[in-house]
Amino acid sequence: MTATLLDGKATLAAIKRELAGRVAALAERGVQPGLGTVLVGDDPGSHWYVNAKHKDCAEIGVASIRHDLPAGTTQAEVEAVVRGLNADPACTAFLVQQPTGLDEFAILSAVDPVKDVDGLHPTNLGWLVLGKPAPLPCTPTGIIELLRRHDVPIAGAHVVVVGRGITVGRPLALMLTRRSENATVTVCHTGTRDLAAHVRSADIVVAAAGSPSLITADMVKPGAAVLDAGVSRVDGKIAGDVAAEVAEVAGWLSPNPGGVGPMTRAMLLTNVVEAAERSLETRA
Repeated sequence: MTATLLDGKATLAAIKRELAGRVAALAERGVQPGLGTVLVGDDPGSHWYVNAKHKDCAEIGVASIRHDLPAGTTQAEVEAVVRGLNADPACTAFLVQQPTGLDEFAILSAVDPVKDVDGLHPTNLGWLVLGKPAPLPCTPTGIIELLRRHDVPIAGAHVVVVGRGITVGRPLALMLTRRSENATVTVCHTGTRDLAAHVRSADIVVAAAGSPSLITADMVKPGAAVLDAGVSRVDGKIAGDVAAEVAEVAGWLSPNPGGVGPMTRAMLLTNVVEAAERSLETRA
């Protein structure tokens, strides 16, 4: 079996077209969404990610508000920039690109939850647990959207999430068990006994452990959907958690790169636009 591609790049392009229409509708009402970013230091990967986010914004009409700070910037200086973006009416939503080398939990906690574009503020994660509307984490939302747009059945499916990190694994498990998704979820991690047996029982596998080629073909049920959300480096190149031969067994497969990564960008843009739309509802 050759897996059907879960194409994050094509889906990102489609979502951009949809969002451009929503941004145009906001413009007619005198509102332009604005994405703020705070970047500390000169890490090449961080610069690439921030540049890509602002390129996406330019393509759909979202304003960019950049704060690129030098290496050695202090905690107090970063938090002062965060307070400025909290107060800036032109900034609809923003993020502090990690890693900063500083106390990132304190920085994240200083962000106004309403402007938390990553959906990872403690308040917003709490609202997710309680099932109340709030900005949602971008990567888990992107994974669910990718499945939906390729008609992969989620309701009633057994999903195995490999990885319990705060950016993917834990929030994804919560989101998949909502009534709107109605999946049954098993979360696996480094303490899991017989990982292969758990993965082999899954209708949908999400690999987010950061362990290259962790998921092999013999671990995957024929016809299952497999999404690679793992990020690590091998010989200087990005490597995912899913081995190449899984494509011959899976029914659907999101590659890495080109699958979940673009969907994270798509959901970040969506969060910016939705925040602007909510601001209009608040004024009404």
